[in-house]
Amino acid sequence: MSGMGRRDLLRNSLGVTGALLGGISYEKKTLMEQLVDQSGYDKVKEPVKGLQTGKFGQYDVTRLIIGGNLISGSAHSGELIYQSALMTHYFNTAKIMETWALAEQNGINTTLMRADPHIMKHYTMFKREHGGKLQWIATSAPEQGDPVENAKLARDTGAIGMYLHGGVADTLVKEKKFDELGRIIHGIQKTGIMAGVGAHYVDTARASEQAKVNPDFYMVTCNHLNYYSSEAAEVSTFMRSIKKPWIAFKVLGAGRMLPEEGFHKAFERGADFLAVGMFDWQINDDVQIVRDMIAKGIDRERAWS
Repeated sequence: MSGMGRRDLLRNSLGVTGALLGGISYEKKTLMEQLVDQSGYDKVKEPVKGLQTGKFGQYDVTRLIIGGNLISGSAHSGELIYQSALMTHYFNTAKIMETWALAEQNGINTTLMRADPHIMKHYTMFKREHGGKLQWIATSAPEQGDPVENAKLARDTGAIGMYLHGGVADTLVKEKKFDELGRIIHGIQKTGIMAGVGAHYVDTARASEQAKVNPDFYMVTCNHLNYYSSEAAEVSTFMRSIKKPWIAFKVLGAGRMLPEEGFHKAFERGADFLAVGMFDWQINDDVQIVRDMIAKGIDRERAWS
């Protein structure tokens, strides 16, 4: 290339891009910068070592848990009607096996996924045919019927726990069906696995405590965008009174926040674990971010589980 090398062109292009994008959102800025700089796409990254763990009942669970919504095609995506088909086509059997293997190579030891036939089939395959060791925390799948019966199937497939789907728990609390909420949680516990209450809003967790439902853990959303979540400060204040493990989800507002920001804020507000949906090419970076920020220390009032 005469007069200007490729690196000079790239540097100048990035400089112009940075100047033009000063007032644009993180999302759009990141997308446009990647159109210019794709230099890291094909690099093979060394696996991250040393991801921290916390206590989840009798189990040691990594602070970062790989979620399953992308694999199930149920990730939030605004009004994109093709999103579910896109995700399920991308995550074919080979890609699911590859993604879980990458999670393990980078120190993640737990996944959180729906208790449905598609997931159970692939999880069984991963363990039996690929020697996978990932622990599984199940999400009750509403279309599968009674959550207690759903928990039995999850247990028999290897799940260490199951939480009642947040949308279902929110509805039960809204309708003041506390006896039904208690029946489900106690029924899951009787199957021999840990039982949790999922909640998109802190009122669901608060009502669970007031009704003495006594789950083993909570799965509560936390992000400062109020995306399917109560005000972050309200969530943080309430969860400081809870000693049970707290898995936070939607910590990136369904892809609307950068990991460095969303992860740190969720941990700072008291979350013990983060359940995050990740593509294969995001795993290494996300684990690195979590490991490094915990190693540096996070200013939080709630004690770690």
